[in-house]
Amino acid sequence: MLKLFNKLQDYLEVLDRVDFLGPLVLRLYLVPVMWMAGMQKFENFDALVVWFSNSDGGLGLPFPTFVAGWATASELGGAVCLLLGFAVRWVSIPLLFTMIGAAVTVHLKNGWLMVANSTGFFASERTVAAAERLSTANVILQEHGNYAWLTEHGSLVILNNGVEFAITYAVMLVALMMWGAGRYISLDYWISQKFRRYKPAYYYD
Repeated sequence: MLKLFNKLQDYLEVLDRVDFLGPLVLRLYLVPVMWMAGMQKFENFDALVVWFSNSDGGLGLPFPTFVAGWATASELGGAVCLLLGFAVRWVSIPLLFTMIGAAVTVHLKNGWLMVANSTGFFASERTVAAAERLSTANVILQEHGNYAWLTEHGSLVILNNGVEFAITYAVMLVALMMWGAGRYISLDYWISQKFRRYKPAYYYD
């Protein structure tokens, strides 16, 4: 049995030859996430500053213009760097702070779930109540609306806006900060090969 397990492990270790795909997939997944978030902030920058500064219904943050600019530049610049695989460890740091900041200031009060769900480990009074309201809304729409058209491209949900996505992106950024951009399909790799005396172990062929 031990020989069988060792043999199966040998097969899995063939994946070491394509280990660069791990960081690449993380980078490419995060590119549109960061770009769209950054563009939304850029296009609504003045309103964002007001929301950051307003303590009555907003976040009440100090230096709101700086914070809004930091978040916008981090996400737009970070998206470009992640796409190119350039300075990935460096850009992961401000992006990570942005995700943690969003989780703490915006999402944490809503719990874990991004979409309200009445069942499961992360269900809360808030999400159970939201699910009850969603059930009522579905009944009303079925009786008085074109429900088939409304749900043609997906079921109706209630946004809970919890920390789920922000923490998920933060975990991915921690991985990139630890691993770097990965071999071959990144500028960081080729710059390291050309100019750096020290190269991370995973940058060797």
